[in-house]
Amino acid sequence: MLDLLLIVLEDPTPKPTEVKAGPLGFALWIFMILAVVVLGFSLVRHLRKAEANKDAGLFGDAPRVDDEDDSADATDPKGPTSA
Repeated sequence: MLDLLLIVLEDPTPKPTEVKAGPLGFALWIFMILAVVVLGFSLVRHLRKAEANKDAGLFGDAPRVDDEDDSADATDPKGPTSA
């Protein structure tokens, strides 16, 4: 135990010019960036599938019907107003 303490106390901190990531660090960063991009695309794809399934009524609710004659504004509960 005392030997470990002496090694830690005698071990000098390296200078900033002595510490470099090298090609392995660069490859790790590229891998992490690619992993985030792949996960992002996968998330978008799954969210689109879930939205399509929800619109089809697969989760127990009524299927959504898109009528072209229903042009009421979603923010106006009274529907379109004639001026």
